[in-house]
Amino acid sequence: MNMQNLMAQAQKMQRDMQKKKEEIDNTLFTGTSELVEVVLNGKKEMVSIKIKEGIDLEDLEILEDMIVLASKDATSKVDKEIEAKMGALGSLGGLF
Repeated sequence: MNMQNLMAQAQKMQRDMQKKKEEIDNTLFTGTSELVEVVLNGKKEMVSIKIKEGIDLEDLEILEDMIVLASKDATSKVDKEIEAKMGALGSLGGLF
């Protein structure tokens, strides 16, 4: 294989990776707990948070824990999508 073909393949792979990363970045991931729903984009930035009705303000500590759980759930979904679409390349340091 000549160097020009190798470079063309590398450029195509880079374009494909960038396209997949953009798809992931633009996807919304919903994490839930009993009382909270959190939505993150593929960059792991919080887009919205919803607190389900019926929460008693005296239970703020529980609510705080539910927010953390829902955030972890959504983050886990982003990570799974990156792994599914990017495979081993998605775990390369500094790319994501």
